[in-house]
Formats: sequence, structure tokens, C-alpha cells
Amino acid sequence: MAESLHSKLNDPSRGVYFLGTTPPKARTDDQQMAEIADKLLARLTQLEYDGLIVYDIQDESSRVDTPRPFPFIGTRDPRAYAALLQEKSGRETITYKSVSQRDRASFEQWLAEAWDKYGVRNLVLVGSPSQTADIQLSLSDAYQATAEIDLAFNLGGVTIAERHAKKGNEHQRLLEKTAKGCQYFISQAVYDAPATIDLLHEYGAQCRAENRRPNRVILTFTPCGSAKTLAFMEWLGISVSKATAAQILNAPNPLSESVRICRRNLDLILDACLPYQIPIGLNIESLTNRKEEIEASIRLFKLLKARLEERLVLQELDQS
Repeated sequence: MAESLHSKLNDPSRGVYFLGTTPPKARTDDQQMAEIADKLLARLTQLEYDGLIVYDIQDESSRVDTPRPFPFIGTRDPRAYAALLQEKSGRETITYKSVSQRDRASFEQWLAEAWDKYGVRNLVLVGSPSQTADIQLSLSDAYQATAEIDLAFNLGGVTIAERHAKKGNEHQRLLEKTAKGCQYFISQAVYDAPATIDLLHEYGAQCRAENRRPNRVILTFTPCGSAKTLAFMEWLGISVSKATAAQILNAPNPLSESVRICRRNLDLILDACLPYQIPIGLNIESLTNRKEEIEASIRLFKLLKARLEERLVLQELDQS
């Protein structure tokens, strides 16, 4: 019997490895969606990964004043695409759900359908990206509803190092989300290593002070091969310093340079945070449908997985 994703996530001695993807456009019919899933999985045949993360894409235009670099296009239901990928790949999926657009009753119905109709077992809830938006359900109330509906979701949460850099309390938010049922966390894409290091340092120190085991933190990385992709990353709230942006865009091969930066950032994070015994995982995504960036994300997956596996082996030797 294959080991469950829940078991893998809760084993601090191992890494866990994901690839992130978005559902096809809303106008895609079932046959086309199946073909898109087959094409994605064909690209991944040579990779050893633990699962796929399926995002719930929202407009988010109310979050910032600047125009969205890529137009927003609605997608198929993430639950349906996650179920299809799980069936075709034989690997579990994690399904994102943005909770603010519906009231509690309709959210509870969504949860019941997710469990019964789509077989969703691994779930990450996301709150509103803007406090000025029309919020029908808060993230806190969504956590409460999920706990009270009495379905055994393997629940995760989002963590944003940029928020910690501004407010200094993201580590407390992780502890609060843990109290509300979150068993693992997935980060926003990392291009600001110091912000992530500060967050994990304070989270690890707080867990040590309270004699509690830190939850798994899955770090997201994405390649960047153009000025437009970089603009989209910044629009999404991903922190990219002017020096890093210039380093990417002025390189002979910007995509390759971004991969090197991601590798270096992972090394810096692991150097600083492995002593706190925070279980780390990786999630690699492509933010665009450009063939070059999708292929680069696969190479990035191979590279970063090898780096983390090496560090875990060395850590095990140190402890033996």
C-alpha cells in the first residue's frame, strides 16, 4: 500500500516534493481538460514527486492599484482538475480554496462536495488578498467551519514571508493557524531569502521555546525568464529586490540566472533554518504558460530536490 501524503508530510526526517499548477480555463471542456492533464503529466514522467498542488486562481485586482500584467481568465473548478490529476498520475493532490467569496453555508456545501464528489483529502484555505474586498467569509471562520463539518481533511495554510518582513508576526500566524487545524504550510514564491530566513528563524525559535514540534513548511520556487514574468511576480506580491531583478534581466540567459538565484536562496535558507529542525518541502511552479519557463521549472525541480536531499543526508550523518 502506498504511503499517504499525510504520512509523508508528518515525517520530519524526509523531504516532500510538489509541482504547482493551475486548472485549465473555464471554457475548457472535459475532453480538453483531460488532454491538458495528460500533457502536463507527460512532462513529469522522469520526476520523482510526491504530489501536485492545484491553485484556486482569483482576480485579485482589488489588492493593488497597478494593472494585472496578464489578463485574469476564470478557470475550471480546482477540485475537478485535482481529482483528474490524482486519477491519472496515481499521486495525491493538494487543492487550494479561496474562501472569501461565499457565505458559511455555501462554503460548507463546497466542503461536503469536495469530500464526497471529488475525493479531496488535502486542502489549503486562502483568505481574501484585500481587506477592501467584499468578504463573505473570513479565513478564521472558514477554519472553524472546516473543523465543525467533521471531515478529516489534511489541512494546510499559506505563509507569506513578505508579510512577516512588514508586520513581524507571521510566525505567530503560523502558530494560530496550527491551533485552527493546519498541519503544514506552503509559502509564496521565494525570491527574498532573508525574509524567509527571518520568518523561519522566529517560527523555529518560538516552537523551541514552547517545546512544540514545528509543522512542515513547503517552500515555493519559480523560474523567471522575462521582464513581463518579473512584473507579474511583483504584482502578485513576491518580493524581488532591484538588484536581483537587474541580475536576472541583464544576464545573457535570464531564465538560467533565475534558476541559479533560486538554488542559492534555498542553500541560504537551509543553512539558517535546518538547525531549528523545521521539516522543509519544495513546491516548484511556473507562473506562465511559456514553454521555456515550464521546462525551466522542471529543471529547477530536479536541482532543488537534489540540494535538499543532500542536506538531509548530511544532517542525518551529523546526528548519528
